Amino acid sequence: MGQEETMANDKIKPHALNIPIPDRASLDPATQAYFAKCDEKLGFVPNVLLSYSFDEKKLRGFTEMYNELMLAPSGLSKLEREMIAVAVSSINHCYYCLTAHGAAVRQLSGDPKLGEQMVMNYRVADLTPKMRAALDFAAKLTESPDKIVEADRQALRDAGWTDKDIWDIAATASFFNMSNRMAAAIEMAPNAEYHGQSR
Repeated sequence: MGQEETMANDKIKPHALNIPIPDRASLDPATQAYFAKCDEKLGFVPNVLLSYSFDEKKLRGFTEMYNELMLAPSGLSKLEREMIAVAVSSINHCYYCLTAHGAAVRQLSGDPKLGEQMVMNYRVADLTPKMRAALDFAAKLTESPDKIVEADRQALRDAGWTDKDIWDIAATASFFNMSNRMAAAIEMAPNAEYHGQSR
């Protein structure tokens, strides 16, 4: 299979399930406008959105939660939230999210090396103690959520995070655990465009 055919297939079939992706003209005006904004800002519509587009209620639920967690005002910067997404996705070996959010870390940080370190193992990256504490918490929440105790929350406070920040760290990690599992279940394919971004 040639590169052109692979790229075309990524756009046509974003996942392995036999659920047709609706024609954009058949989507409601709000979804069409959202996809047009993706085209304008990214140059493409992410396959995760195409994957949910067969059911616009599911798509709205996903995008509203994503936008609230990743773009709304927070004590965490956009880069810090993307780093949590990548640390969680690395533990879960989520090909889609590592490709897409690894590209976001490279872009937001201006540091391709940091992007690669985060994808492979955040513990090798040169991080502030505050950010390392956040990622350690997100990793424990991913690997053994039943073992989260007050001492884990206190470690975040001691590192400089507020209780509202702790909520946002936990919510971001939890969202990407869900998203990673959906991506694995349907073999979601990352858009080819992500691979070359910000390198």
